[in-house]
Amino acid sequence: MLDYHASPDLLNDKVILVTGAGSGIGREAALSYGAHGATVILLGKTVKKLEAVYDELLAQGSPEPAIIPLDLQGATKQHYLDMAETIKQQFGRLDGVLFNAGQLGALGPFEMIGEDEWDSVMQVNLKSQFLMTQALLPLLKATPGAAIVYTSSGVGKRGRAYWGSYAVSKFATEGMMEVLADELDNTGVRVNCINPGATRTEMRARAYPGEDASTLRTPKDLMPLYLYLMGHDSQEVNGQSLDAQADKVRPRADQ
Repeated sequence: MLDYHASPDLLNDKVILVTGAGSGIGREAALSYGAHGATVILLGKTVKKLEAVYDELLAQGSPEPAIIPLDLQGATKQHYLDMAETIKQQFGRLDGVLFNAGQLGALGPFEMIGEDEWDSVMQVNLKSQFLMTQALLPLLKATPGAAIVYTSSGVGKRGRAYWGSYAVSKFATEGMMEVLADELDNTGVRVNCINPGATRTEMRARAYPGEDASTLRTPKDLMPLYLYLMGHDSQEVNGQSLDAQADKVRPRADQ
């Protein structure tokens, strides 16, 4: 999917929410969606970072974006309901959501995972997505051709030692995507996952501090798949977990 070429007007007149939009893949996705005509709603916990992306979107000639400062760690169901109502009042529609925000947590032996650590990772990586999806579904169902894209991981498809709570949260994300995709199959809302793979991001650097980041693909390199799943060319794609770097996916040990 790295060779997909999106038309310049692929996302014209669409409204797309991006979580974790202040840096890394979220930032690049927001810029790419805006460059292809979308009005982007930037959600994140660091206002300064969101404002920088806001300015970049305006500088590249994209439609004026919006900012939603929200810390997913402390957000409640009511926060998401209020957010959905604000989007409805301000834009009248929601064409897509990219759930990109995530928390790595501490990597280490499973028996050493603390309860607070577990709860913290699950709150950001799973529960916030569950509550936000519920709140946004009425808007998405009312918009023809709407798309939900969750962020998965290689360790959410095959467990790996020491990835503990993060890996479990990504397995759960894959399951949530499959359940929703099946439920929404006849509604016009499609639901898929992207596994970005090894990418030059801050989270990757924390997980692999000794790695040479220059050997990794950048978030911009992955954007063809992120654009594809948000645009009309993927209207028939539902319930899929797609690898943004399929050429670099490790084979299973039993293959």
